[in-house]
Amino acid sequence: MEISHAVEDYLKIIYELQGAGGKVNTTALAERLNVAPASVTGMIKKLAEDRPRLVNYERHHGVTLTTAGEKIALEVIRHHRLIELYLHEALGYSWDQVDAEAEKLEHVISEEFEDRIAAALGQPKIDPHGDPIPTKEGVIAAPTGERLTDLAAGQRGRVARVSDDDPALLRYLAELGIKPETAIAVVDRSPFDGPMHVRVGNRSPQALGRQVTDHVFVEVR
Repeated sequence: MEISHAVEDYLKIIYELQGAGGKVNTTALAERLNVAPASVTGMIKKLAEDRPRLVNYERHHGVTLTTAGEKIALEVIRHHRLIELYLHEALGYSWDQVDAEAEKLEHVISEEFEDRIAAALGQPKIDPHGDPIPTKEGVIAAPTGERLTDLAAGQRGRVARVSDDDPALLRYLAELGIKPETAIAVVDRSPFDGPMHVRVGNRSPQALGRQVTDHVFVEVR
């Protein structure tokens, strides 16, 4: 069965939105894909009727991936994250630039090229933002870390991963030195949902609001 780039995008976004076994609302899917809800519904119905069936869909109850759909989604995600890492490590792209470039390339690289990238990078486990890279067999590790927002004063650990949706946020995090494997500690929390005061590495504490801390995940030690 020939899988179009559009179908691969649908499957990838459904995988990202469904999380741990949840059903994906078609409205949320339309927002992520930037298409009309009616178009999303039409595509989802088609994917639910085609053979092999790639999604499970029940009107008003959302959509989930079938085993076949998940396999395709994970392959696209593997391509995307390997390309991101290759652009960052080998070609000097900053981590806020790699997502847009990987979006263009994830659908078109061959399996041989995927294998060569993985070999050149030493069979990496995570991308530049700390997200796990699926294996060639379609196995992916569970994302790690607690939201920085949820940590108490005095807790410390290392940055596990950061959200990669907003290039401007990634540039700001880079300025702060917040990246995977960096030591981080919560020095203080202001009351009434005020800013957190956070020490990154050996730097002086910084005051960070939830627009930042919601997107940073920490493995607490």
